[in-house]
Amino acid sequence: MRKARSEGYRSRAAFKLIEIDARERLLVPGAKVVDLGAAPGGWAQVAARKIGARGKVIAVDLLDIVPISGVMILRGDFRQEGVRAQLAAALGGQKADLVLSDLSPNISGIASADQARAAELVRTAIDFCRAQLQPAGAFLVKVFQGEEFAAVLKEMKGVFREVRTLKPAASRDESRETYLLARGPKTL
Repeated sequence: MRKARSEGYRSRAAFKLIEIDARERLLVPGAKVVDLGAAPGGWAQVAARKIGARGKVIAVDLLDIVPISGVMILRGDFRQEGVRAQLAAALGGQKADLVLSDLSPNISGIASADQARAAELVRTAIDFCRAQLQPAGAFLVKVFQGEEFAAVLKEMKGVFREVRTLKPAASRDESRETYLLARGPKTL
């Protein structure tokens, strides 16, 4: 966290996105980006810096997010219809180029329950992508290795043309988190 603060980021997670973007070139100038579960805002900060003033970053979370230059912040649960309508309105009738999701449920310490809740959040984010991600768009989501991983991966492969697993060096070695990068939602 010390390095994140010294470089002006709100969280260590910023370095994970910076590393993934350096390899995958997800954040392009002028892109429309939606960050689901954005608090405290590290990923939204990175996105806003990379896409520039012509782009649009919309960050949504249940928690308050201190304002970020170049980022529209919505407070609420993206799983709720009203918040989804706000997101659609913020996109101005267009589809997102990139959906980011570093969501994590409140951890109970019971691995099977935590993994199931995390997987459900991923599935809800996939549903959001079906409605709000443009055909050439990409979806980057945090997932946890465990009982639910294979089922989530299979579901994503059913929805997107390309799905790859990424483990950025910025993730702690002992962490069960990994990231799935999906491109090109299939038409329904």
